[in-house]
Order: sequence, then C-alpha cells, then structure tokens
Amino acid sequence: MRTRTRWAALALLGALALAACTGTPRPKPTALLPVTPQIGGRLAWSQRVESVKFPLIVAVNQTASSGGVFTVAGSDGTVVALQADTGSELWRASVGTALSAGVGSDGRFASVVTRDNELVTIEGGRIVWRARLGARVATAPLVAGERVFVMSVDRVVQAFDVLDGRKLWTLQRPGEPLTLAKAGVLTAFKDTLLVGQGPRLAGVDPTPGTLRWEVAVATPRGTNEVERLADLLAPAVRAGNVVCARAFQNAVGCVNAERGTLIWTRNVGGNEGIGADADLVVGADGSDRITAWRASNGDVAWTNDKLLYRDLSAPLLVGRTAVFGDVEGYVHLLAREDGNELLRLSTDGSPIVAPPALSGKTMLVVTRSGGLFAFRPE
Repeated sequence: MRTRTRWAALALLGALALAACTGTPRPKPTALLPVTPQIGGRLAWSQRVESVKFPLIVAVNQTASSGGVFTVAGSDGTVVALQADTGSELWRASVGTALSAGVGSDGRFASVVTRDNELVTIEGGRIVWRARLGARVATAPLVAGERVFVMSVDRVVQAFDVLDGRKLWTLQRPGEPLTLAKAGVLTAFKDTLLVGQGPRLAGVDPTPGTLRWEVAVATPRGTNEVERLADLLAPAVRAGNVVCARAFQNAVGCVNAERGTLIWTRNVGGNEGIGADADLVVGADGSDRITAWRASNGDVAWTNDKLLYRDLSAPLLVGRTAVFGDVEGYVHLLAREDGNELLRLSTDGSPIVAPPALSGKTMLVVTRSGGLFAFRPE
C-alpha cells in the first residue's frame, strides 16, 4: 500500500501539470490598482540564495547569541542562517544536491530533505548526519525536543534522534490511495506533535509515536479521487490552544488542540495555507479571493476580490495588517479590520514562494529567483 501511495502522489503531480497545460487556461492576474500608502514600510536588508523551486518554509528562531535568526535554503542544497535584524550571515552549508523540503530548525540544529530522499541535519554550518528515507518528502522537517520529525508524501511520520540520526519510531496509518505532494502540517503544540493525515489533524505522543487524538477539519467531496483530495496544508497556525489550517480545495477550520475537538469549519476552496491569530483567520481561495473569518466562530469578517488570480502566498498576520505575496513579487499589506490595501512593496519581480516570516519587527519574504527581502513595516 505504501508503494502504491507513493507512486499515486507522484502521478498526481504529472496529472496536475498535464491539466494545467491542456485544460482551461487560468485567467491572467488582475491588474493592480494604484495604492496610496497609509502606513510606512522600508527594505531593511536583502540577500540571495539559489532559486527556490521547492515548498520552502523559513525557520524562525530566537537564540541567546544572535537574537532572531532566519534559516532559509535554495534549491541547489545551500542552507544559510541569517541574523534577522541585519541580514548578517551566521553560517552557510551545502548538502551537495537539490532539495525537496525544508527548513526545520530549533535554533541549534537545522534539517532539510533532498530530492534523493535523504534527511540531512546541520549544526552551525556543519553536516552532522544523514538518514535515508523511504519516500519523497515535501513538508519541512520539524526539529523539536531533541528530535527531528519527518512526514513523507505518503503521510508516514518518522522520528530521529537530533544528535546522531538514530531512527526512534515510525507512524504509518491507513489512508486514501492518493496523496498531495505539497507541504503538509507538521508542527508542535505543547507536548503533542500535530500532523496532517489527509483532511484530519492528528495529535501524536512524540515519545513513542502513538496517536492521542484525531479530528477531521474537512469532509472530502467529489466524484473522483482527485476531487476528494483534502490534505491539510502548511502552515497550520496556533493561537493559544487553537490551531487553524486549510484542507486543500475543501475547507478552512480551527481545532482545540488541547482537547482534540473541532471548533468550526467552513467549506471554501484554496490551495495555499492560511494565516491566523487569536482574532482572525485569513486566506485566499482558488481564484485568490481573500476572506477573513472570525477565529472564535468562523463568521466572515470581510472579503477582498481585488487581487484575483495573482497566485497569492499563504499570508502572515502582523500588527494591523494581513500580508500576502504574489506572482509578480509584490507584497500586499491589507488592513486587518476591513481588507483594504494599506501598502504595496516590491521585490525582484519573481513570485513569492514562501509564507512571509516574522522575527521581532523584521518580515522576510523569499522569491523564486532566490531573493531574500527583509522589510520593516511601520
């Protein structure tokens, strides 16, 4: 079954690519209207890595020696840690081959996965161990509690000792025969490991790798396996005991991760993750219509349809804004109270390919061509 699932996931990539080439063309991105800046924002620093052609998640950590740290990677296997406030390089490493997933970091160790299905862990720019995996990985590893957790596209979860790479356990559960080769949910909540298992969010005991609870965020619907795909997408966002996430092309919902119970879910399509805090959940649907839901009950707070078909990134909620990147490298800062655009920032013209990341007052966006742009909204 595992082999079947693995090949189904890879076949899905080809099917979707073929559909994109032969199906109805996606409408052109909506032309941008002029924006009169209502808040300030400036470029604090910029850096570069090789082009980013895999589902990158920027790791954000706080260290005693360097303060805030962004750890990023390029498709060529370069991994680099940068001081968040200045962009100064703290260390750089090369794993020697192309990457399929990353970056996970606890501030000391950083882990990525190569296209050759190898988990690589780095400390201070030095590779400390490598471990062979049995299937492709698209989700950034999670480094926490002296362990490295990895979830492959067949939804198998493995735990490794962060010091020596020794495999500690494997969690393999029954699932659908078709899976999505996109970054899924793999994160921590207190002493529980949270993993996406199709449309379900599962709470796992990280010591033995056993299931504590499971709750469905979406109910898959459709006439075939592709239409019923509803894998949870990264990032899942936590506010207190609540964790919210999007199920691919199906729903957005929030779960009480302390109890393992569903708070609310709303049927809405979309293929990128969401942003959230204690008050709002924000995300774009398949046509890039943006909706904000009230975190307490899922009621719609506002919508914005002025950025349609702009291939919006997962958003970041920061201060009074919801921040999205788009296909032309623009960064849009929308007012969290009504969705109106307050400020637009430009990068290098290539698509924003990772959810914006925040450390202190510095926000980092990453472009497909490898541009790293750190902004400070004011």
